[in-house]
Amino acid sequence: MTALAPTLQAFFTERLIAQRQASPHTVAAYRDGLRLLIAFASARCGKQPHQLDFEDLGAPCIGAFLEHIQRQRGASARTRNARLTAIRALFRFAALRHPEHAELIARVLAIPAKRFDRALVSFLTLEEIEALLASPDRSTWTGRRDHALLLTAVCTGLRVSELTALTCQDVHLRAGPHLRCHGKGRKERVTPLTPQAVSVLRAWMTERAARPAGPLFPTRRGTRLSRDAVQHRLDKYAGLAAQRCPSLRHKRLTPHVLRHSCAMQLREAGTDLSVIALWLGHQQLGTAQIYLHADLAIKQRALARTTPPRVTPGRYRPPDPLLAFLERI
Repeated sequence: MTALAPTLQAFFTERLIAQRQASPHTVAAYRDGLRLLIAFASARCGKQPHQLDFEDLGAPCIGAFLEHIQRQRGASARTRNARLTAIRALFRFAALRHPEHAELIARVLAIPAKRFDRALVSFLTLEEIEALLASPDRSTWTGRRDHALLLTAVCTGLRVSELTALTCQDVHLRAGPHLRCHGKGRKERVTPLTPQAVSVLRAWMTERAARPAGPLFPTRRGTRLSRDAVQHRLDKYAGLAAQRCPSLRHKRLTPHVLRHSCAMQLREAGTDLSVIALWLGHQQLGTAQIYLHADLAIKQRALARTTPPRVTPGRYRPPDPLLAFLERI
């Protein structure tokens, strides 16, 4: 067996799991990325995966792999950079064990991340949120569960992994009602609940009548909902809501859009960005800047306060339609 295989195994067992105590999501993401790399290098070199060595995973191979996942697999620049992050972590670990490959490892670590355009975040207006929440059929058990789930997502801004991991004991509906969750980076945080969410969750938990450690939003079998299940339910209700609110036809709804919608509702209410970052569990305050850029109302208010030199204050108003027609002749 070559030096690569035991190093790869030790990277997961010793570095990620034992030393860093990485979350299952991180381990799974690194596993998927490196598995794709090994399969690509095996086909490229004509060797079995266990026969690959560090010389087979040099910078040219890594560069070709990154191009492959973008061109052939249709991965975005963000996904490409995520795969590169996993590869860098492996090679930094290998540098400590195999100094004889220092030059090869240095070349791999020098591969830059790809820059990409940052689009404005997609979010729902208050009218669209109300149409979405009205879509589940609350005469059924599934509809009441889904209505409680969607309302919780919009009010708290939890990530979908945090939402599906909630248990009944994470909900506190007495004085100072709130949800307690374990978020990204194994950080525990508390998110307050609105009176509407408190009322809906109290009724749902009374009907749920489950043990404290049971999932708050279970399947029919009593297990946790998966990410795909949440997306499937959201797609269904988005189609129903679009019949009442046509603007939803032009938006693709994901659980993260509900998270963005919560942040934008807080922003429109005048909440400081630092509070929004704390509310959503962001690692850095700068992450919440995306909501500042997406808030057109802030820019419009700034424009309204701006007066060009020697011009009467006020916003531009289009001319009379009849005069405008005559001027265009």
